[in-house]
Amino acid sequence: MEKSRKKEILSWVRPIVIAIIIAIVCRQFLISPITVRGESMEPTYVDNNKVLIIKKSSIERFDIIVFDAPDSDENYIKRVIGLPGDHVAMKDDVLYINGKAYEEPYLDTMKADLLEGNFTYDFTLEEVTDEKVVPAGSYFVLGDNRLKSSDSREYGFIAKGTVKGEVKIKFFPISLAK
Repeated sequence: MEKSRKKEILSWVRPIVIAIIIAIVCRQFLISPITVRGESMEPTYVDNNKVLIIKKSSIERFDIIVFDAPDSDENYIKRVIGLPGDHVAMKDDVLYINGKAYEEPYLDTMKADLLEGNFTYDFTLEEVTDEKVVPAGSYFVLGDNRLKSSDSREYGFIAKGTVKGEVKIKFFPISLAK
């Protein structure tokens, strides 16, 4: 009787331990949940949204990343605008990367609500960072809520090594199609 009870307990404990180990490894090396703080990424992400980041990801222009904040002990979430070697400028609410104009459809809602003026003030990379192009191993990032975002215009480039991962999924709150 005693032997059969031990076997039953072991049959329960073994899969639980394996599941815990798999969860720890996944969280450490593959994915991680993050809570959005603040309004700098509105309307894409709002305060207290829960997102999953993929830690091993190839970062491309317009990806949304989470990184160690250069001016605090927090994590920031921003959109990658400039990659290494890029020249970035904003003129009359139009984004220019390497002289080519880019549309930013993720800003349309916020721009439509703007009563006057530009949604993003004019700047060049040289004006805000004293550099002509984004240095190797760095990114130039902006928040989607340009009027209320602390981003690379304020604190400069983001080192590739400070990036925690790329935002892939918003899992809370769940938005149901209407």
